[in-house]
Amino acid sequence: MTERFPTPDKDQIALLDVFDRLGMGDIQLVSSPAQAAQALQALEGTSALGFDTESKPTFAKNELSTGPHIVQLSTLDKAWIFQLEDADCRRAVGALLESPAIIKAGFGLGDDRKRIVHKLGVDLQGVLDLNAVFREKGYRKDMGVRGAVAVVFNKRFIKSKKAATSNWANPQLTESQLVYAANDAYAAMRVYAALGL
Repeated sequence: MTERFPTPDKDQIALLDVFDRLGMGDIQLVSSPAQAAQALQALEGTSALGFDTESKPTFAKNELSTGPHIVQLSTLDKAWIFQLEDADCRRAVGALLESPAIIKAGFGLGDDRKRIVHKLGVDLQGVLDLNAVFREKGYRKDMGVRGAVAVVFNKRFIKSKKAATSNWANPQLTESQLVYAANDAYAAMRVYAALGL
């Protein structure tokens, strides 16, 4: 194990310039069969994608999550938000997640993996948890997207707590939800690319 490096704390990150994010023009919502087909065509031949999922939060003591409700995938310049109500959308994102030819890079993917297997019945292939990469490099156990963006780019990654705890099962996602979800996957892709993996 290499020497442990300090990970910037919240106060240090707060002083950094803001990390550039994707805007609505770079985000494609995938909620219909036609959009699913377009997404598959656009992502054909891609070798790596940023990856994350979102689930409607559970608040009651014994309430079970029915998530994930969306899966987000991103290249270095565009993100796709797959809503999972439509069967064609589930099949399309399932095909991408099962492809061993595409690396799916993200942070803290253990829970995402279990939920996807349960909901989509797919065998995830090519999934890379970037927390493990940073651990191997000597950083603390879970870097997370904020810490990684601070370490790799010396920038502050903005995450909205309101969007994070919003209803991801809603058929009509808000602009703030789409921007939040897209940029989680986008930042993971940027970190993956910067690490030269």
